Order: sequence, then structure tokens, then C-alpha cells
Amino acid sequence: MSRFLDKKHEALKPYTPGEQPQNVNLIKLNTNENPFPPGPKVIGALSDAESSKLNLYPDPEVGVLIKAASEYYGVPEGMIVAGNGSDELLAFSFMAFSGGGSVYFPDISYGFYRVYAEVFGASARLIALDDNLMINIEDYYNADGMIVIANPNAQTGTAVTRREIERVLKNNENNLVLIDEAYVDFGAESSLRLIDEYDNLLVIQTLSKARNLAGARVGMAFGSEEIIRDINRIKYSFNPYNLNRLSILAGAAAIRDREYFDGCIGKIKDTRKKFVEDMEGLGFSIVPSLANFVLAHHDKISGEEYYRALRSRNILVRHFSDERIKDYVRVTIGREDEMEALISATKELLGKGGIIHEKV
Repeated sequence: MSRFLDKKHEALKPYTPGEQPQNVNLIKLNTNENPFPPGPKVIGALSDAESSKLNLYPDPEVGVLIKAASEYYGVPEGMIVAGNGSDELLAFSFMAFSGGGSVYFPDISYGFYRVYAEVFGASARLIALDDNLMINIEDYYNADGMIVIANPNAQTGTAVTRREIERVLKNNENNLVLIDEAYVDFGAESSLRLIDEYDNLLVIQTLSKARNLAGARVGMAFGSEEIIRDINRIKYSFNPYNLNRLSILAGAAAIRDREYFDGCIGKIKDTRKKFVEDMEGLGFSIVPSLANFVLAHHDKISGEEYYRALRSRNILVRHFSDERIKDYVRVTIGREDEMEALISATKELLGKGGIIHEKV
């Protein structure tokens, strides 16, 4: 590090993104991307005429995108703000609302929560998941700071109900409760309908996962008009033009293309169900997931060994060194043929001469 770095950042541990290899021969199931391309309405929106306008600044109010989200979700435009991916909106929220105090979130969840807490001078209060890697919602009652819950939870895919989220809101009237719904479209209950009733609720979603736009970096936050004004205050103090012209158009088109969205979501859910059944048939334990990924564990092989064995067969999944999930791998639900290839490779590992067979 340089001699100019602020001393308070010397011990900062940055977030580590999933590997993004350039090897096109790899089956990439490590970063929870949607396996399907953007829909036809998105491609249609990104015309040569629109591309020719890249010499002009984008709309700082992101009007086209906000209007599409308002119509789709039935939420007034004044209760929505857009960001450069949900990550930026999470950062704005930690900056605006943590106040250098405590922020409560699960010990196993999205890695950026710890990073943002440190960057913005908050104290990370880690709440342990139970032995089944589930959130115990009562652990978040009567906190003394902001609460952040990913629902479904990042890394595990487990989810809590809207009713449980409402209980957290009722038991934290003076604390902001941020619900990160990056994976909500794959089967969990959204808390969006609660924002009219609870002024301490902020819901953040992304178009990266269910809307097939990970490369466009589009996120949305929903909350009371006062909370949204607060986030806009941060946005306009940081980067008014936080979404580029093409991402605004792509996001609006993706939201409006309900038929394509429903089709992709349905395929992913069906593939997830079959993949879980196949893996359990091979002796794997699967954490119940309502996301577009699953955590898988086999008692005859460590998570790292399984990850490396698949990597050697050109299949990339995610392995974490966290003590509680180090014997798992996280597998993104890809196309049906990709999941079949992973199952075939795993059968080889289980068979005679395979790494698992040798350990028995």
C-alpha cells in the first residue's frame, strides 16, 4: 500500500468477487448469473440510434427505468431509487443510515455487508445462523442499530417469510430494516407490500439475477419517500449520473418483458428441483434453497476437494473458506445441459477410481 492511504483503511479486507475466467470452455456455475441472455425487448431497446447518444450524459433521475418499475410493482415513483447494481444502493444505505453505530446481519451472508460496515465506520454485529444454516428471526428483535437481512440469504439460499420480516419491523420501530432481495424472484416472498405500512423498511433488489442483466449493473431500492430522498441525497453527493444511458433502457425493457422473465424463472426453478433430486440421489446434503443456487455437501469429500475436482473437469463452482460452510460448494443453477454435465462429472468422482471412491 502507498504511504498516502488513510491509516483507517490499512486493515480493510476487500470483497472478493467470484472468479471470472476468460476460458470459454468452462461451465461457469460460480457467480449466480442467469444462464439465459437478455430478452428480445432488451436487445431491441439497445439500438444503434441509442448507442449514438453515448456522447450525452444520461438522465440523472433515471425516469424511464423508475416509471417501468413503478408500473410493474405498483409502487409510487417517489418511493423508488435506482443504482449501479444493488451493491451501490447497499453502499449508499450503509453510508446514510449506519451512523457509525451497529449493523446487524447473519454471520454467513453477502460478503459486502462486512466490507461496507468497515468502510463506513459501523460496527458489524454478526448474528449466527442456526445449525441448519437458517436465520432465527427472533435474534433480530430489539436491536440497537440497522438490520440487514438478505432474503433469500446469500450463500445459503434459505428464506424467511414476509410475516417473519414484519415481526422484525414491529420489534425495531426505531431501527432501519434493510431487506436485500437479490434472489427473491426464485421462490421467496417479497417484503415490498410492507413499505406502505412500515416507514423503517428499505427493500433492495437487483436486475442482475432474475432479469438477466448482471453486466448492465442495475439495482432498485424501495422505501418511504423520506428514505428514498435520503438515498438520493447521498447519490447526488456522490455520483448523479450513476447509471449509463444503455443500462437505463435495458433495465426498463427487462422489467416490462414479463413473458420472457416468467419463462426464464420457470426454467431455472425446474432445473433447480431436478438438480437437487439428482444430487441427493448421489448422497449429497443440500441446504433448502429458494435462490438460483444451492449449497451442496458430501460427507466423503471436503468442499475444497470437490471444488478442485470439478475445476479440473472444466466446471467452475464456488467454495468459501468460512469455517461453517467450508465443506460445502455453492452451485449456481445454470442451463439444464450444464447441470447434467456437473452430475456426470460427480458420478465419475463417486465411481471406481474417483476421488471420493478413493477416500472411502
